[in-house]
Amino acid sequence: MVRMKAERLRRGLTQTALAYKAKVAISEVSRIETRRAAPYAGQQRRLARVLQLDPATLLDEVSGPGELSTPSRSTPSSESAA
Repeated sequence: MVRMKAERLRRGLTQTALAYKAKVAISEVSRIETRRAAPYAGQQRRLARVLQLDPATLLDEVSGPGELSTPSRSTPSSESAA
């Protein structure tokens, strides 16, 4: 899932609401979220501002709305026995 969509869902926004707040066409929000289109620089900045995200991370792949503020990390599960 694209970070933009995950954050939109986490905030309880519809595509229509996000489009209105970011001054982007509703169809463009849908196309960006499904990776059928890439946002222009101005669109990307406006969308990121509304969602309070870094524009550079807007199109990052995340697993869902819970994985927004930090990238996925794997923690070592094995500890050395002394």
